[in-house]
Amino acid sequence: MASTYTANIGIEKITSGEQAGTWGTTTNTNFDILDRAINGVGAITLSGTSHTLTTSDGAVSDGGYKVLALAGSPSGTNTITISPNDQDKVYFVYNGSGQSAIFTQGSGGNVTVVNGSFKIIYADGAGSGAKVTDVTSSLDLASPRIAGTAVTSTAAELNLMDGGTSAGTTAVAAGDGIVTNDGGTMRQTTAATFSTYFNQNLVEAKSPLTVSGTVTVTPSGATSVYQPLTVSSGSQTIRVAVTNLVAGQYVIIDKTTTTNSMTIDWTNSSAVTSSGLSLGSSADLGIGIFNGSGFSFTETIKF
Repeated sequence: MASTYTANIGIEKITSGEQAGTWGTTTNTNFDILDRAINGVGAITLSGTSHTLTTSDGAVSDGGYKVLALAGSPSGTNTITISPNDQDKVYFVYNGSGQSAIFTQGSGGNVTVVNGSFKIIYADGAGSGAKVTDVTSSLDLASPRIAGTAVTSTAAELNLMDGGTSAGTTAVAAGDGIVTNDGGTMRQTTAATFSTYFNQNLVEAKSPLTVSGTVTVTPSGATSVYQPLTVSSGSQTIRVAVTNLVAGQYVIIDKTTTTNSMTIDWTNSSAVTSSGLSLGSSADLGIGIFNGSGFSFTETIKF
């Protein structure tokens, strides 16, 4: 009776009474197959867009490695077929080939290992309908660590960070933390710090200005503007540019002196787009609200 082979890694089972004088060679080969299956790391050189990963009965073969280190220079996504399709397989895979690799054994389902990533996969050996499964896609980790630092967030908290849609009504206090992207590094900053920033940047308070001749007030950022000024003599003109403004922002021109007069042209740089407001010899405020293209509301307040 001829030898038979184990179902998954092809170890030769010598029939009783056979291979007299040669069984040692067969046994040594079996040990090599076992050694490769338990701890073997194999460099799998890929080329083109397809590769067959074969396990041969009674011989050491690439399909017998425990760890697959994908290398080579494939011309695109490479489909790796696990053969034969009736063997159960567990592989630890690192893809350093420069392209994605798709592991398949049959029509039941495949696993893609993108370039530069690690995965643990298994093939169920179900014949033509065999399926390859990514074991690492649904790992249940009790205490995961990233670069030595324990991740203490609950699954619910991580789901919120990932875009959960269940919003609550928890009150925000000054000491509460808000996660922010600080130049590419995620950090936690207090709500009070955010409040200070928003308050400081809600309105651009410009330095006092003395007007003599036509002067243009230009917002330096996308914020509302407060411009205090004095009129040196006679009747002068202030032009308000829409540069950087967005709809809903406003500009306040504060004529702080009680002498001389002034006209405000709500403009787009040098082109007057709406009629001026006249501020007389009293201390007045001129207020304009920007609608996205011009100032849809302008008013003076005398006091």
